[in-house]
Amino acid sequence: MDSKSVKEFTRKEVPDWDDELIATARFKAFSGQKSDWEPKFQFWKNLIVKIARHFGVFIISPPQVKNEWFNRGGLTPLCIDHVLFIMYNEGEITRISDMVGPYSGRLTQLFYKVKSLMNRSTMSPESILLEDCLILTTLLKEKADEVIKCLSESHWNSHCVVTRNKFESMCGGQKEGYAVLSYLSGCRKGQYLSTNKKELIEGIKVSLSSAVVSGVSSLDFDTLHLIWTQEKLQQQLDVIDRRWEMSRQSALASLKSGNKKLALRHAKEMKLGIENREKCNSLLNRVEEVLSVIANVESTKQVTGAIQIGARVIKENKISIEEVQLCLEELDESIDSQKQVEKALAPSLDMEDEDIEEEFRKLELEIGSGNLKDLNPEAGVSDSEGTDQSLADALLNLKLADDAPGSGSAIQNSGLLAKNKESNGPMLEAA
Repeated sequence: MDSKSVKEFTRKEVPDWDDELIATARFKAFSGQKSDWEPKFQFWKNLIVKIARHFGVFIISPPQVKNEWFNRGGLTPLCIDHVLFIMYNEGEITRISDMVGPYSGRLTQLFYKVKSLMNRSTMSPESILLEDCLILTTLLKEKADEVIKCLSESHWNSHCVVTRNKFESMCGGQKEGYAVLSYLSGCRKGQYLSTNKKELIEGIKVSLSSAVVSGVSSLDFDTLHLIWTQEKLQQQLDVIDRRWEMSRQSALASLKSGNKKLALRHAKEMKLGIENREKCNSLLNRVEEVLSVIANVESTKQVTGAIQIGARVIKENKISIEEVQLCLEELDESIDSQKQVEKALAPSLDMEDEDIEEEFRKLELEIGSGNLKDLNPEAGVSDSEGTDQSLADALLNLKLADDAPGSGSAIQNSGLLAKNKESNGPMLEAA
């Protein structure tokens, strides 16, 4: 986020931004009663929040806000320190140093809260500008909700465990991850955990429902270790794919230059890359299967708990089996009625499809078959596929089988790996 982009956005949001008379009044320091400068305060506060929300940030730097965001030819607003100070006193912004350390224990977090209350009383408008980072609390809550929503889309349980690196990347960085986790810890929706398996493994347990996050269990530590292993294997796969692509490009360049010996060496590297990828991918699949089993077990436990609750409610309210059966029959009747409606609508939908096909035939006659062929995405062959085939054909002519056994399989598999990289993409990204 550079100052030029901020100024362009500001001019769109404030049409009279370049009006000298209005700008002079806005840039003056606050004076008089609160009622005199309240409209000006609301203007600057709303503008700061709008800019931060538009550029997807919730941590701002006071010197950057004053000297870069709102700099007009060397003139900066004299009231911006009071604006930030009032927002700080009203709880709309907070210092990152005031936030509870999410990676510490309960007693340390309590100490941080007391220290924050003591420091708040000593703040002044001048000292607020000396802070490196200020957090917009409204946007912090929005970011936390966004992270929980993103995690909910890939997890169907009431909670999930993610590595610290993934959590921070979802938040936008290390500082952002610290602030979001501090907020979630304060709401008892997130909790930090770590385990030492030859090296320190850090993770976050997040509640994806309205309930508070449950205590960390041994299963959470094991799950964290598996997820950490999964991410490490995924990183290794990415490295192997990049090296294989580099070897392929080098082999192409060597063939074009006529250096067959160097092309052979790169072909051996490609074969080795294929073998390493198969081993790594096999390990990754095994880890993902274990994680899937754990998730299914937790879902089964939730379903079992729901059934037990239902049975208890039926017993407490003295609901007979006949009444339950009657409700199920009414539900089946509603489903059958819905299917009949869909079946009745089916002929009309088919007729609409026939009308569309007829219109398309008319368009074909008007446009001509030649132009339609140009619009066909399968009409041509991509350059990458042609390049892969030319590489395979050229390397086959080197008679690698006589010089290095197994090299031919690398050549045959090179085109296959290149074509299958996109199909394996979703699996790689699933980590």
